[in-house]
Amino acid sequence: MNMYLTGHHLEITPSLKEYIETKLAKVFHHFDHVIDAKVTLTVNKLEHIAEATIHLPKSDIHAECRSESMYTTIDLLSGKLDRQVIKYKELHKDHHRVYGGLKNQPTE
Repeated sequence: MNMYLTGHHLEITPSLKEYIETKLAKVFHHFDHVIDAKVTLTVNKLEHIAEATIHLPKSDIHAECRSESMYTTIDLLSGKLDRQVIKYKELHKDHHRVYGGLKNQPTE
């Protein structure tokens, strides 16, 4: 899995990079088939913006958050992405169960 970090009007420090990686590790823990992730951090006067796009096998997930602190913005972003990945997993899950090995099999 590749992660691309970009800063717009902001230099991405090693501590900020590490914080993003630890927060997004929770998202990647829920779903192992993430191809790549692109995170862009922007500062506009007093507003901090974080955008992320995660490329999955059948679609892309995009989230954007705004806050007064960059660390708070990253926390909000990871929460949004986590919810979206869980929703994606539920939608693409195979809901057809095979009754192999169960004692109470349906009788025909």
